[in-house]
Parts: sequence; C-alpha cells; structure tokens
Amino acid sequence: MGFIFSFISYSNPLYLLLFNKNTTILVMDFENTTLTKDLNHTIIKTGLHIILTTDEDDSRPVYISGNFNNWLTQDKAFIMEKIGNGLYHYKFTHDYNYPEKLLYKFTKGDWSEVEIDLNGNRTENRETNKHTGIQNEHVSRWRKNWLPFKQNYLPQVVLISDEFEIPQLNKTRKIWALLPHDYDNSSESYPVMYLQDAQNLFNEEAEYGNWEIDKKLAVMSEYKIGKIIIIAIEHAEEDRIKEYNVGKTVLGKGQGKKYIKFLIETLKPFVDTNFRTKTDRQNTGIGGSSMGGLISIFSGLRYPDVFGRLMIFSPSLWVKPDLKIKVDDENNSDTKIYLYAGGDESETMVSHVKNFKERIIASEFVKDKMKINLSINKQGKHNEIYWSDEFPKAIEWLFFNTKEN
Repeated sequence: MGFIFSFISYSNPLYLLLFNKNTTILVMDFENTTLTKDLNHTIIKTGLHIILTTDEDDSRPVYISGNFNNWLTQDKAFIMEKIGNGLYHYKFTHDYNYPEKLLYKFTKGDWSEVEIDLNGNRTENRETNKHTGIQNEHVSRWRKNWLPFKQNYLPQVVLISDEFEIPQLNKTRKIWALLPHDYDNSSESYPVMYLQDAQNLFNEEAEYGNWEIDKKLAVMSEYKIGKIIIIAIEHAEEDRIKEYNVGKTVLGKGQGKKYIKFLIETLKPFVDTNFRTKTDRQNTGIGGSSMGGLISIFSGLRYPDVFGRLMIFSPSLWVKPDLKIKVDDENNSDTKIYLYAGGDESETMVSHVKNFKERIIASEFVKDKMKINLSINKQGKHNEIYWSDEFPKAIEWLFFNTKEN
C-alpha cells in the first residue's frame, strides 16, 4: 500500500500523517499509536488539506474563516475535524472554486476567540496559492473574550458635557463620545451608535461592573473590523426607569417619548454638527440593555428613518407584554436588529425575546423588510459581563460584517 506522508511537529510528540491512494488518513506518533480512523475523503491530489496544530486546546471547535466565505466565523461548512490532541484537519472538495490566493485565519467560532501569536499579538492573514496537497499550520495561542488589548488602539474618550441640556425633560445629563483612536489624524467619517446607561459602559469604578467597550473597540480597531463613534448617555439615576419607560406600562406612566425626542431632535443634530459622522440611517444605531434595551426598541421601531441599526440586549419586555409592533416609516427594508438574551436571566427572558422576534417577522409593517440576528447564551446572566461579551459581536454584525479580518 503506497502512502503520501507528512511530518507535523508541535511541542511533543512528533506526528506522522499518512494518506493512502483512497485518502485514508492515519495520524500516528512515534509510539505508533493510531489517533484517527478513515476520513473517507477523495484522492489527496484533487483537493487541499489544511493541517493545524495548536499548543492551546480545549473542547471548542476550530473554524477556518477567509476570503472564500466572506470571513464568516461560524461557517459550519468550514469547521475543522479534530483528529488528535491539539491536531485538526480540513479538506477542500476536489471541485472547490478557489480564489487565486487563499487568505484565512483560524478561530474558535468568533473574532473574540481568534488566533494570536505567542506574545498575545494579532497575527496577519495566512495565505497560500496551493489548490492541492498539504498546508501545515500552527497556532500558539487563542484570544479570549477580545483580550488582551493594546493601549495605543484605545478610543479617545471625550466628555461632551457634564450638563448637556435636555429641553424635552427640563433636565441635564452627562454625555460622552468615544472616538476612534486615530480620529485626530484622519478625515474619515464614521457610523454612530447611541448607547444608554453610560455609567456601566467603560467606567472601571461602576458598582456592577462595566461592558469594557473601550477595550473591545481597541481590539476591533487593531483587527480592522471597523471604526465607529459611540455616544454614551448616562441614565437619570432614580428617574432611569421613568425615562426609559414609554407610555403606560406595568411600571406606570413613563417619559420615554420625551427622551426619544431628545435623542432625535437635540442630541443627534449636535453630534452630527460637532463630529465627523455618517448621518444616514444605515450608519446610525441605538442600543442598550434591560430597560435601556426597551427604550432602544421603541426608538428604532418608531423612528426607522433615523435609526437603521438596533442593538438590543436582554430587553425588559415584561414591562409591556402587549408591545405593539408598528413602524411609522415604510422605508425600513435595510434595518438590522441584533437581539441577545441569556438563558439564566429569568424564566421568561429567552421566551419573551424569541416571541418578540417572531412578532416582528410576522408584522405587516416589517415582514420581509428587516434582518434580525438572535443570539442566545444558555448560561447568560443579567449583567454587564455577558453584555460586554456580546457587544463587539453586535457591532460587527450591525455595521461591519463584510469586512476582512
């Protein structure tokens, strides 16, 4: 029996990969221990085999993301087969339509868990011109939850005002802007996301922790996923629920309509005048968690001509179980909504969010006009740790999901 073979060395031991004419793959170490069985592939000369070794291994699957699948990170067609401890294999089909040059990276299913080098630095895109044979690759470490980050990529944090006037509510509020790290050295304009509850977004002294959006934005910028301006609006402390509550609900009568008017009529014009923003609805988003998620739903659905991107985390839909799905603008065909819920938040959180999604899809005002991404973390709790993890995934999907990484 004739074999094509390849030696793979990573730490210890040294592995020998054997391919026979039927492309049966045997992986053996020097003790002659067979680690895998027949993978039932076609002849090796008719396709490209990628063999990956890694020093850090766990139960999470490994994916290949590249210019051949729009850099999708959880493409089941490009999940690698684990054939040994720290050893993975993928084979392109013999008739695969390759790009002229294959560009790719390895991830654990998300850009927050992408490969990094031994020192924790970003790796450049891998590349090969091969369409057949074996391509050997090695990953030293994997990024975890978008960390570590580099200080020089941190966004500029600008205090817009300690007492920004809200004429609609006869109040003032502290409001921040997080600008791309190189904002002052660029003439570029950026999309904008308006986020509620600024106290918990990047404040290291926050009582309940924070989303660490500054650190997450730093890694996203380093990976060239996309640059964005974040407008962070602090909540009203004891009046928070009242301001984020719209109309009559189980919490009483809210001031949400006036708060939304403030965002649209006062804050957005100020931001667009004083910062280099992309002002159209496709580049304007609103988001928040819990009650902040609820007010973001009302804002986006009532004013789709202003907000075309919605980031809704763990929304307090229990406040208004009979929430009516009605959009005041027919031109909402390119609205995108990122919904997130944790399975360990409450007995009803996941079911409420799933039901909300189905009602949006079925609504005559929205049907077939919006793109909705639903993310469920079965272990997710109602706190900043889980919203922090979801934040960069949502930003990427809402604004930058076609970018190469």
